[in-house]
Amino acid sequence: MNDKLSSDLASLRIDRSGPPSASRWPKIVLGLALLGGGAYAGLVYGRPYLEAQIFKTEVDVTEIGSLSPIQASVDLTATGYVVPQQTAKIGSKVVGRITVVNVKEGQQVKKGDVLFELDPTDQEAAISSSKARVSAASAKVLTYRATRGELELEHRRQKQLWEKGAVGKAVVEDLEARLKSVDAQIRAAEAETYALGTDVDTLKTGLKNLKIAAPIDGVVATKPVSIGDVASPGVPLTELIDASSLLVEADVSEGRLSLVKPGGPCGISLDALPGETFDGTVVEIGPRLNRAKATATVKVRFDKPPEQLRAEMSARVSFLQKALDEAAKKTAPKIVVPAAALVDRAGGKAVFVLEEGKVKLVPVKIGEVVGAGFVLESGPPPGTRIVNEPAQSLRDGQPVKEKGAT
Repeated sequence: MNDKLSSDLASLRIDRSGPPSASRWPKIVLGLALLGGGAYAGLVYGRPYLEAQIFKTEVDVTEIGSLSPIQASVDLTATGYVVPQQTAKIGSKVVGRITVVNVKEGQQVKKGDVLFELDPTDQEAAISSSKARVSAASAKVLTYRATRGELELEHRRQKQLWEKGAVGKAVVEDLEARLKSVDAQIRAAEAETYALGTDVDTLKTGLKNLKIAAPIDGVVATKPVSIGDVASPGVPLTELIDASSLLVEADVSEGRLSLVKPGGPCGISLDALPGETFDGTVVEIGPRLNRAKATATVKVRFDKPPEQLRAEMSARVSFLQKALDEAAKKTAPKIVVPAAALVDRAGGKAVFVLEEGKVKLVPVKIGEVVGAGFVLESGPPPGTRIVNEPAQSLRDGQPVKEKGAT
């Protein structure tokens, strides 16, 4: 039995000593052809997949937007800043050390409010000294007038004696000359008294200048100087802004300036107050253009300024075709999808949503045409990032790379 099994196994052994038989060559050729065809098919049909996995497709990205009634009636949009039209830099007319500071940054003040006070010691001493000189000059006037009174009495006596021949005429003439001299001294003393009195008035005015008051109603826009600092002419102590004069100054290109009309309605958006739009009106178009930028400055007033309004806030102005009523303003915004982001897949419209480095094909339903897009009746919410102008080869779940990303 064992010998028979060994014989059967031996008959099954492949003889590799001789050349293959002619009947086996077609099988070998067919096998090689199938292997080559499989490799080629894998290269042709698998290469895009491998490239998509290894070399990510670059895509341009856009967003699904929201269009309000205000945005729908916009003729032109420009950016700018909130700028006060009336300001006041507070300074001192005289040199002095600051002893009192009555304001702080952000404080509201009224015209005439005392903001700063300078040390009055030197000025008060000068006034006292000048008053003393006025008193001395006044005393000289009184002295000269008393002297004149004595001379006038003596002149009458001597004249009577001269008329009786008791004294010579020279005595009378001498007294008349002395009277004229005293009159001149009186006039000089009176002029000196007046001049010194004027100096006192000047010094008193200077004393008033040591109290620095607000020239306008406004808000303290910069940090005031501190007690102990020295004030001098030409050096600002602080700056006031008239909040009621705040306007938005926006730059409008020369080529689109014809879309702006004085008195035209506007919508104003502030970066500091996102999601809010304020009514405005064009009040002025700058008389000169900026040659370097080819723009003109357009000033826009808030119809109802917000309480949070501050100078130098960034603003965006939308110049409207017409003013909107309250009902239109309350109309819900339309969701808009860019037409360039739509693709035809499975018999309907769809978009590729970008999620964590991959795209997801999401079916959508579109409505009326709005600008360069369509109203989105169903689909992703506003702000969703989607592929713009997707390639025909783009597939659901495919890894992608955003253009410009590193």
